[in-house]
Amino acid sequence: MATAHIEANIGDIAKIVLMPGDPLRAKYIADNFLENVKIVNKVRNMYAYTGTYKNKLVTIFPSGMGIPSMGIYAYELFKFYEVDEIIRIGTSGSNNPNLELLDVVLAKSAYSLSNYPKLFDGDLINEIDSSETLNEKIKAAALKNNYNLKEGSIITSDIFDPYVNFFKYIKNYPEDREFLAMEMESFALFYLAKKLGKNASCLLTVVDIIGKEQSISSEDREKSLNTMIKIALDSLD
Repeated sequence: MATAHIEANIGDIAKIVLMPGDPLRAKYIADNFLENVKIVNKVRNMYAYTGTYKNKLVTIFPSGMGIPSMGIYAYELFKFYEVDEIIRIGTSGSNNPNLELLDVVLAKSAYSLSNYPKLFDGDLINEIDSSETLNEKIKAAALKNNYNLKEGSIITSDIFDPYVNFFKYIKNYPEDREFLAMEMESFALFYLAKKLGKNASCLLTVVDIIGKEQSISSEDREKSLNTMIKIALDSLD
């Protein structure tokens, strides 16, 4: 079986999928963390990989950037490939004073001004929770790795923040709410999981603090991303 965007056969893709945005990060995870790796998709250069981590089967499938791209891949994986769980693993910006560069955030919900739910099924909603069941597994994995996750709500934006006047941009969102980070995909992922009776969550590494010019070494960045990746992989059943 194949869809318009995925050429894999049924059974090629695991029940649990980790979704980085970047196809090259998917390759990095497959090369450095998995065994018995098989390429299961090449369509549009969205290379996806199925392999084992500690004898557990997992697929690493990139989502691309933005709600429309995430919507395509998450829908096809949930609907046609019988995927039960997707964990997005990505990078984000933040203007939260309680966060530091390279903190890892667990998204309890995603807030967005996107019309995706309305266009998909007439739903007029702006915020969607992630899977509590999946989040508990992720928190347990973080504890085993001696890592203190930051938990809270995030913003999913259709705009990449550095290209706009940030303080004008942020006024579009509720001023009485605390948001830990900003990214561009999780709202669609959480929405589709809810609609299709699946589980989805999101881990984000903060790589940009709005208003703070900070430089990070490539070594520190890689270490932090590896921490996020390992927590996601260690949460697998």
